[in-house]
Amino acid sequence: MAKEFCISKALAVGTVVMTMSAVGGIITMAIIYQIQIAENEPTRPPTTLPTTPIPTGPPPDLRLPRNLVPESYTIFLRPHLYTEVTNETNQTFVFTGNSTVTFLCLKKAGSIFLHSKDLDVKNPVLMRLDKSAILKVKLNFNYSTVNETNFLEVQLDDGKSLEPNGTYSLFTEFEGKLLNDLAGFYTSQYEVEKDNETRYLAATQMQATDARKVFPCFDEPDMKAVFRLTLIHREGTQALANWPPEASSGTGIVIDGERWIMTEFKPTKNMSTYLLAFAVSDFKPKLKPGLERDIKVWARPEAIDAGHADYALSITQNILEFYEREFEVAYPVGKLDQIALPDHAAGAMENWGLITYRESALLFVDGVSSSMNKEYIATAIAHELAHQWFGNLVTMKWWNELWLNEGFATFMSYQGVKDAEPTWDTEDLFVVNEVQNAFQVDALASSHPLSSSEEEIQTLTEINELFDSITYSKGAAVLRMLSQHIGQTDFKNGIKMYLKALQYTNADQNDLWTHLQQVVDKDSNGIKEFMSSWTKKAGYPVVMINTTNGEISQEQFLLNGTWNQEVIWHVPISAMAGDNPNLLKGFLLKTAGPVVKTEMKSKEWILVNYNCTGYYRVNYNLENWQRLIKQLETDHHAIPPISRGQLIDDAFNLARGKYVDVTLALDTTKYLGNETQYIPWEAALKNMEYFILMFDRSEVYGPMQAYLEKQITPLYKHFENNTMNSTEPESHTAQYAQLEAVSMACEVGFKDCIDMAKWKFEQWRKTGTNSIRPNLKSSIYCHAIAAGGVEEWEFAWEKYLNSTIATERDKLRYGLSCTNHIWLLNRYLQYTLDYTKIRRMDTVSTINYIASNVAGQALAWDFVRAQWKYFSVEYGEEIMFLGSLIDGITERFSTEYELQQLKQFQRDHTEDSLNSASRALEQAIERTEANIKWVEENKATVLDWFRRESKRP
Repeated sequence: MAKEFCISKALAVGTVVMTMSAVGGIITMAIIYQIQIAENEPTRPPTTLPTTPIPTGPPPDLRLPRNLVPESYTIFLRPHLYTEVTNETNQTFVFTGNSTVTFLCLKKAGSIFLHSKDLDVKNPVLMRLDKSAILKVKLNFNYSTVNETNFLEVQLDDGKSLEPNGTYSLFTEFEGKLLNDLAGFYTSQYEVEKDNETRYLAATQMQATDARKVFPCFDEPDMKAVFRLTLIHREGTQALANWPPEASSGTGIVIDGERWIMTEFKPTKNMSTYLLAFAVSDFKPKLKPGLERDIKVWARPEAIDAGHADYALSITQNILEFYEREFEVAYPVGKLDQIALPDHAAGAMENWGLITYRESALLFVDGVSSSMNKEYIATAIAHELAHQWFGNLVTMKWWNELWLNEGFATFMSYQGVKDAEPTWDTEDLFVVNEVQNAFQVDALASSHPLSSSEEEIQTLTEINELFDSITYSKGAAVLRMLSQHIGQTDFKNGIKMYLKALQYTNADQNDLWTHLQQVVDKDSNGIKEFMSSWTKKAGYPVVMINTTNGEISQEQFLLNGTWNQEVIWHVPISAMAGDNPNLLKGFLLKTAGPVVKTEMKSKEWILVNYNCTGYYRVNYNLENWQRLIKQLETDHHAIPPISRGQLIDDAFNLARGKYVDVTLALDTTKYLGNETQYIPWEAALKNMEYFILMFDRSEVYGPMQAYLEKQITPLYKHFENNTMNSTEPESHTAQYAQLEAVSMACEVGFKDCIDMAKWKFEQWRKTGTNSIRPNLKSSIYCHAIAAGGVEEWEFAWEKYLNSTIATERDKLRYGLSCTNHIWLLNRYLQYTLDYTKIRRMDTVSTINYIASNVAGQALAWDFVRAQWKYFSVEYGEEIMFLGSLIDGITERFSTEYELQQLKQFQRDHTEDSLNSASRALEQAIERTEANIKWVEENKATVLDWFRRESKRP
């Protein structure tokens, strides 16, 4: 048992500091000197006055000056938080602490600038360590909110200055609030079902710029340092952080009659401030015995006891070891903790050694969680583990190249999942989830390059807007293309060199190209030239293929607008014909063209961008399109599933961009009555969903509904035995295909499907036993509630409130949005303002669910406009929240009236009030303009086609 000792609150901070050894001695001296400064200022060595004026005032831009280099932080934090609250408990949502940052001075300066936000900072003490001298300082908060700098200025008194090559330490005390804002050091809560009580915990989310909300720091990614952390937390709680606790840690102390635990953690490796993480809770761990390293999953005790962490734990070691083999760089932390938090701003966060997740991204519940939930968990774990190298070990220099972190983690996550779950067809899923996802946003003129200049990305809003599908999905897609272009072996070897050479430092994309080039050809600049065309320009090309004369050309693909003739990409062209997958390989199109390749002249069909390895769309001459469509209708198996999906996706988007007639795109779906594979169906239904959004309020919807019912019925019948008998198809993608069949069949009103959904839901209501298979729950809940009334909605709402399983709550939240009762939808929207009903992290997705319902779209838009001030204040600084909200509620917009509403909304709000939604709003306006034009040009043709094809046998 740890030895206890008693101290008063007044002496708590000082005594805590004294528990440290050498560093602790320095801090203790600083505190003592601070008290004595007024009476006995220590003698300082003589200094030479500078020949040039010392800079005064705030830095000229939003970045910290580069005159100081942090080396280490020593941080003590005490969250004043009870995990259990009784009537006698005085719950105080604050944290107190102190920190000492040691730094090297490179250039003479009269002030220290660092970041601090929403903190009460006091009692600064500055020491020059190499001369044991105390320097008088004062705090200046004048610049803390100017231009989003969050600068805290510590000014030296008496004309003194920091000297070049001097090593200094700055001690500060501070206090901050523990809010439920999911940023910095924040609170979360959960319900204990068996005891019917609420428990509290505290955790962190520092990315992108919220470490400054926890302690004063140099909060920029290239200002790496070592962190020494001590947490003082209440007895009965566990404290976790990036690195393991010291062996002697866990000392019991008493402060003002209350028992606390002091947990001191080992110093970290050199890392960025946004990766610092810690948590205080009463959670339990799940660990796998017999492992060389300490790997644990932490969660609510009930979840651990029920085995909800078992799946995550079972794959973590495999994926971690796979990455170590791939990169030939060992995971540098002595342990790995993964914690499932009831509230988390993102799906997960890659903090070194302590990865934080939403519960739905880490906990899998047999019989409740679906195959999609399992894939999400596996992908999230693989993504965050990849970050332990890409982002943590080697970090981008500045946020303008965030894609080096997120693109790599996304790309590698599919390889990690493939190693853990080899039967999941992850290479095919990559195209559907990442490539086609990025294509949609990157076809807008308001898209952005993967890599911008540092000057273009300065404010918090500009940083947050980068956390989008371009950074994640396009970043991954172009890395996949590069890997295929230079060969996977050379790509892997170059990555190994990159990681080894730059570990514990920062990099930009040129560093990556340099190391890859050394493997491929040291004397060439080919990789930089090749990749710059993809990373420094927004958008992507459409490659035109003419099989009559063999011509190949390229131009920028845009859904709405005029392409820039000066924008040219280096496009790797691959092609197959019949059973020859290598008809054209290794050809790099570097000009707009046309370039003639005799291999491309053919009277048989040719398919370019085989398996969609390149980040571009392909358009053919009409004759080749017709040959490909005929092949689909006669024997679709001659074309691989991933390429069948690619053909459909390209055709529909080329039609939206007016490269081909809309009827040609629709013709690619005529064979689907014979298709049972997930990838082609996903591509088709994703694009048909666009037609539904554009026409579900017009006379086109009836014939379109009839056609879709005709096409989906064979797939529904294919899986009907599984559906009715509550069994699952064997393969992972077949389970997805079954879900596609049920979801679309019910959406278009297929009676067998609607009856099935109503019956299964009613059996649950009557018997109290939910026998609905997890994969089909979202769809069945939705369509049963849509076909039902108030009783069905209230039943689902009660189940939602009483469920403690995140994945089940997510499915019920979605299902509740499907009702056709306007007053219920309005009430549901109001619930999103009440965190006791809808968790803060679920607000945006719930509103977007309601907006996806044709009955709720206008309601959601009106609601968001009316509440925008609230949303802007609550979510304005959070990554992806406001942008996702604008994207979701406007995706159906296709009328001039809706366009004018959008433009008025933009005029009514300044860029400051729009926050991170500024770019999303620009994209919504551009998308709406494109939708209006497309509907006007195609409505009559589409109506005629659906009328004709819905009646064709």
